[in-house]
Amino acid sequence: MNRREFLRIQTTALAATIAGSSRGLAAQEAAPLDIIDCHTHFYDPSRPEGVPWPGKGTPLHRTVLPKDLRALAQHRPVTGTVIVEASPRLEDNQWLLDLAKDDPFVVGVVGNIKPGEPAFETGIRRFVRNPLFRGIRIASATASALLERNEIRDLRLLSDLDLQLDINGGSETPAIVARVAERIPGLRIVLNHMGNAEITAQAPPRDWQEGIRRAAQQAGTFCKISAFTENAARNGGAAPTDAAFYKPYIDVVWDAFGDDRVIYGSNWPVCERVAEYALQQRISLEYALARGGMKTARKFCSLNAKRAYKWVERPGRRAAPSNP
Repeated sequence: MNRREFLRIQTTALAATIAGSSRGLAAQEAAPLDIIDCHTHFYDPSRPEGVPWPGKGTPLHRTVLPKDLRALAQHRPVTGTVIVEASPRLEDNQWLLDLAKDDPFVVGVVGNIKPGEPAFETGIRRFVRNPLFRGIRIASATASALLERNEIRDLRLLSDLDLQLDINGGSETPAIVARVAERIPGLRIVLNHMGNAEITAQAPPRDWQEGIRRAAQQAGTFCKISAFTENAARNGGAAPTDAAFYKPYIDVVWDAFGDDRVIYGSNWPVCERVAEYALQQRISLEYALARGGMKTARKFCSLNAKRAYKWVERPGRRAAPSNP
């Protein structure tokens, strides 16, 4: 074989490889994908009692319902959601459950009942009778205070009832998640919004990285890849649109938690303050596909959340096939 023939064969092989990769990526983008958005907020300020959040005079102060999410421009169609209750009013948990009753798009509700208060156990035992009630969300400051006072009975009750715990707060939150998980190993805990580190062009903060790795050491912890556009636009303006800007921070989380304990979420409609829904969704899904193809994307988009929340599969939900 002469040199010219050798180069022709090599060039042909390289072109075939590139074409095959492009076809593979296109096939992944077109393949059905069940997407459960595990961090949405729904509310209706027009109710007689109004809403405690969001405040009047803000773009968020409008009626926001599941149908509005379904109608939203999306990178890929969302097929279901787990709602996170932001209102501290006990009966607003019931309002969400009533909202979800006849809408199979809603596969779970994370309530808002504060542990450590006298009415906690009564409220939990009331709502757990509804299979759509999957757990509660608390602030990291609340979790830290309970640990400091050694008052973790209410958190143990969640584990006993097979419910989960979302924890949200600042960049100190991953370390607090680790402490709760160490004290209550049987409790499934979901760290919200990647621990809310501010995302900048600088290297991720060392203490946040250490907290993420410590939280991930506990087998029952999960992390939502969510709200990163908001955490990149804290000083006003629009969020960066380049996926590479976010990659160093997502890498830290994904490397620590692995393919089996990262969860898709949006924080909609709050995320709209800095970016369109489709932007954060595209960055998340493209990252998952690049990380491990459709098998990893399916875990990220629905299967991991099934383990964390034990969300309810509902007749009538238009779910895309999720088998690897």
